[in-house]
This record gives sequence, structure tokens and C-alpha cells, in this order.
Amino acid sequence: MENIFKKALAKIYSVTIIVTVMAVNVQFSIAVHIMAGLACAREDGLTSSRLAARVNPSPSFVRRTRAKLSKAGLAENTTGKSGTCRLGKDARKISLLDIYRAADAPKAIAIHSYAEQKGCAVSCHIKAALEKVLASTQKAMEKSLAEVSLAQIVSAVKH
Repeated sequence: MENIFKKALAKIYSVTIIVTVMAVNVQFSIAVHIMAGLACAREDGLTSSRLAARVNPSPSFVRRTRAKLSKAGLAENTTGKSGTCRLGKDARKISLLDIYRAADAPKAIAIHSYAEQKGCAVSCHIKAALEKVLASTQKAMEKSLAEVSLAQIVSAVKH
């Protein structure tokens, strides 16, 4: 009897919770991880499978990221069954901004795409107000990334 009572109460008091999950984008950090791995591997290069094992995403995600880095001239890929990837230029000449742009990572902070509510002044003007602030924030972040080389990251990793 007690068990039936608990089930009835559970149905009465059950609540549906709707959660909006904001996706975390890790493209940039994975691209830096890959590039640091290549910098540490030196001339030998690494296969997608070895990179994936070190970084942890799927080998196909690593291959797509490798392709972007290669297209930007930051990495060089060899083809074939044992195709490898190595740095396309000296780690001291590759900035984090270069990697950020090559990875095609999204902006640091995005503005929501919800429709504006015509009766609300905030809703009608918030996006325009935020665009100015976020543009300067994005520029500041990119300036900061431009000042850090891949070699500096590798040095920090090795300590």
C-alpha cells in the first residue's frame, strides 16, 4: 500500500524541467592541442589516430581539424595509409590567433537569435547595443591571441 501511495504522490508532484543547454565549442582548444602535439613530435609527424589518442576526440574530427590547419598553411599533411601531419612552419611563427582563425572557431561571445518582442524596448534594441560591445571584446581577445606563439604554449606544457 505504501509503495502505491509513493507512486501516486510522484505522479502528482512530478515536474517537467526544461533546460536550455548552451553548447560549448572546443574547436580552438582542440586545434591548439593538435598543434602543440605536432610541435612536440617535431619532424616525425603524427597520424590522425595517434593525434586522436592524445587529444581524445574521434579520428575523423582530428582529420577535419588537420585539414583546416593545413589549408591555412599551419600544418602539412602527407597522404596514404600511414599519412602523417607535421607543423607547416616554425612554432615561434605561429600565433594562437593563426590557429583560432584556421580552426574557424565561433566568436567568443554570441548574441542570441531569439525573435524580438515588439512590445519590449529592451528586446527590440538589445542586439544592436550588444554588437558594439562584443565587437570590441572580440578584437581584444584576438589581439591577446596574436601575442602568444605556439612555441610559448609548448614551453608552458613542457614545464
